[in-house]
Amino acid sequence: MNKPTPAEQICTKFAESLTKGTFARLVLSAPVAAGDTPQKVLGRFIMLKGVPHLSLTLRYATRDVTKNLPVAEGAAWLRGQLDQQFHSALLCTTSRDWQYISNAAGEARLIDHRPSAKKTPSREHDQRHAGILDASARDWLQGLDVLDVAGQVRISMADKHRQINHYLEILTHLAKECGWIGAPGDRPAPALVLADMGCGKGYLTFGIWHLFRRVWQRPVRVIGVETRAELVAKTNKLVCQIGAEGLEFVSGAIESVRLPPVDALIALHACNTATDDALRRGIELGAKLIVVAPCCHRELRPQFGKPAPLAPVLRHGVMEERLAEWVTDGLRALFLEWAGYRTKVMEFVGSEHTPKNLMIAAVRERDGFTDAGARQRIEDLKAYFRIERHALDVLLAPAAVR
Repeated sequence: MNKPTPAEQICTKFAESLTKGTFARLVLSAPVAAGDTPQKVLGRFIMLKGVPHLSLTLRYATRDVTKNLPVAEGAAWLRGQLDQQFHSALLCTTSRDWQYISNAAGEARLIDHRPSAKKTPSREHDQRHAGILDASARDWLQGLDVLDVAGQVRISMADKHRQINHYLEILTHLAKECGWIGAPGDRPAPALVLADMGCGKGYLTFGIWHLFRRVWQRPVRVIGVETRAELVAKTNKLVCQIGAEGLEFVSGAIESVRLPPVDALIALHACNTATDDALRRGIELGAKLIVVAPCCHRELRPQFGKPAPLAPVLRHGVMEERLAEWVTDGLRALFLEWAGYRTKVMEFVGSEHTPKNLMIAAVRERDGFTDAGARQRIEDLKAYFRIERHALDVLLAPAAVR
């Protein structure tokens, strides 16, 4: 009888841990192929409507995807991942940890270690945690009617509360990339200036201020910009009530409001070319970080040509609309790269909360308007779809924005 292979052995250990209740976590890494494939998979055991499942988080370069798999299918699924998708697997149980390692030549081994987990984690599907919005955020969350007088999230505002928390988690990662979060004992950091354009009722503007000022205790000036004077008055009143030093709201339009040089410029759900106005202002004002979540893409679709391979598809209006959105945001990312930024496009919130859930985040890394290849990529994409004008074409004449 042939001895089980290392892959078969870890799959058996995995199935046993699920059956015996000793499973702690599973991590797959070292992907076999490059490209748009998961870089890592995290697995945990959950109870979903009373039925045991394996909850899998597939981590891509710019997004996470979650899938739930019945426990009975777990071992077979894992066997299909090993060597086909990933070269490495770590199985953690309360009795032993098992590390599977293979290489391109097909050689594999299984190593066991002392258990890293003393007890199994929670099996609840929706794990509750305060996140960034802890008790110190209660005053402004109540002032914005996200929390009730007892400090509980209002049912009607639950999605908004999750959205704010998720947004601040994303901003935390971006702030680290910008080098704005120092280690304890570092020299006092200079004050940062952040502008939130088209901030509306100020949910995320207060969140930004809370993150930098209260959580990280970093000096910051946060400016919320909004055209509606009544909202500006209301948010400034709340600023005074809670003593939010370093936070202010001003009345003005994205394209013309007077602002000082900024370290970060953010514009979530600015309509149509207002997103482009925000991108242009961020570049003009020298922002290290620019974050936008575009909305209402109307500029390019009337100009759209229908290249031969796509013409039969684009005769369907919904397909043309979606492709126009894709090209619009793709060009925005290319324009940012031309301006010296490293860009990434990601999902902001789940599509169950809003259909407009795309976020473009850009961190300035080099001098802009010098990479001929970056400019050519813009020209090539515009030519392919016969786009004659784009709201960011002014950046092709960089002297106009300096």
